[in-house]
Formats: sequence, structure tokens, C-alpha cells
Amino acid sequence: MVLNGKAEKRVKPHIIEQVQEKARELGYKPNLMARSLKTNSTRILGFLSDHIASTPFAGRIVVGAQQAARELGYLLVIVNSQGNKQLEAEEIEALKHYGVDGYLYACMYNQRVQIPKNLAHEQTVIIDGTDEDGRVSSICPDEEKIGYMATRELIDAGCTRIVFFDALPDLIAQELRYKGYEHAMYEAGLEPIDEGYTDEDAFSYGAAHVLDDIQPDGIVCFNDIRAGFIYAEAERRGIYIGQDISVVSVDNQPLIINSLRPGLTSIELPHYEMGYWAVYKLVEQISQSSIIMQKMTPFTSGVQLTQLTPSATAVECAMIRRQSVVTINQKQ
Repeated sequence: MVLNGKAEKRVKPHIIEQVQEKARELGYKPNLMARSLKTNSTRILGFLSDHIASTPFAGRIVVGAQQAARELGYLLVIVNSQGNKQLEAEEIEALKHYGVDGYLYACMYNQRVQIPKNLAHEQTVIIDGTDEDGRVSSICPDEEKIGYMATRELIDAGCTRIVFFDALPDLIAQELRYKGYEHAMYEAGLEPIDEGYTDEDAFSYGAAHVLDDIQPDGIVCFNDIRAGFIYAEAERRGIYIGQDISVVSVDNQPLIINSLRPGLTSIELPHYEMGYWAVYKLVEQISQSSIIMQKMTPFTSGVQLTQLTPSATAVECAMIRRQSVVTINQKQ
């Protein structure tokens, strides 16, 4: 009775304390499987990913999810499909066999998602994506705000000829980041300059085109990979980033950032926050208690959330400032 938490008002407080102390000394742990038979809850969450669990790029999603699960008394079981839909379906059935309470469906990059059919009637939250049908709760980066923040950083530094060095045209992130870029440019009375989609095999050509033909004083790069090509082509031309021209990027990927000089100002995607939020949202759905969401620690320190639709939430990103942006005063 005491060890099952049922002793309140039935057993004297000092006896409860003695029993609990002895249990700790003996290393007693409750049988969770036995408890699940009575409560109909295993307190296990399934984390399904396409590639995240096997790559360092978005691994902080897993870290954030694990931290939140620990705080809420849940165990996170991670499976990775490598994009194989048949394997994914088998993994979901295996998780169902173990009676998991809910599912986190994590994507490698922000995309529209049609969740697997065998999750249609399960408690699920999508990470780094949005549900095509608008029924499943989801969390993703605030892509439009990313474009706006990056452009605003350059405008505030005094740049007036700012180009957007973009990506694949069918990416949600490309569409929304460019929209944010346009918003900031028009807001400042400046004309947007679209460099145009650059094929992945022609990044060097695209970077050369930006520097030779457009000759901007500021560049918003879709991601750090593209920024790396801007750095390389600028060096070939004797153009000094952080002195002659300013660059702001997105991702804050350590492997790239650490190889660039001067340091690249980059907007960090909120991988940890997305993983953390998703677990709290999932447990809220499972427990049907809105109090759960009020306990999230990363979001009590000023991180903003935007409700895109009734089911889709976006989280703001952090600007990591380094030496790739030069102000007018510094130039003078």
C-alpha cells in the first residue's frame, strides 16, 4: 500500500516515511509492467525518426525529448527507419506490442507529413514538420521569422543591397525564409534581390554569380553549407567577409562553423526545444491535462511560440552572432 502510493490517510505519516526509507536502502523499484496492467499505461513513449537518430545534425531533438521524458517520468524508446516505409510500419507495430502510450514522429527537416496509417488512431506529435491534414499536433522552426531575423540583422548593420542565396524551391523552409526576407526588405524600403535557385551541384557557380554579378553588401544564406561557398568564392576574389561584405546564415552547424574564418553569424535551429516541447505536448494529450504544458522550463526564459494553425506550432530561433557582419561605423 505504501509503496504503491495508496497509504495516504490510511497509514500514519511516520510509518510511511520508515517504509519508504527502508525501500530506498534495499534498492526497491516497482514492477512497471505489473503496474501497467492496472493503470493501462506503460509510461513509455515511442520516438520514430527517418534519419535523425543516426545523424549528429539534428541529434539535439533526441536530447530535448529525452530530457522532457525524464522530467515527466517517461521512458523514451527510439527507432530509426532510414526512410524505409516498410521498416517504419514494422517498428510501429513492435512499439504497439509493448504498449507505448504515445508516439513522436520526427523528421530530418521541416516538411509536410502524412503520418503512417497505423498511427492514425494513436496519440502522436510531429517534430520538425506539419500534418498535411491538420489533425496531428506538430512543432517546427519559425521559418518566416528566420528569414526576417537574418535580413534585419544586415539592415541594422547598414546593408542596403541584400541578396538571398537560396535553396531547393520545393522546401517549406525556402518558401517561408524568403517570405521573411521579403518582409524585412519591404519594411525597410529596400528591393528584394532573389539570386534564384542554385542546383546543389552548382553552389560554387551560384556563389560566384552573387559576388560578381549582383555585388551585394549583405548576403542571407539559406544555410551554412551555402555560406561556406560564399566564403570560398569571396576569398578567391580578395573580398573580406566581415570587412567588405556581411553574411548571415542558418543552422549553426558546428562542423561548418568551426572551419570558417571570420566566424559566421548563424541562426541556430531549435532542435532541442522542438524535442522537448513535443514530449510535453504528447504527455498533455495522453493525460488530457493542460497543466502539463505550464511546466516546460526552456520556454519560461523568453523563447517564443507562434500558433500557425490549431494543430501546428512554431518555435523561434536564436541568432548566434560572430564576426561575419560589419556595421557602417566599422567600415568607416
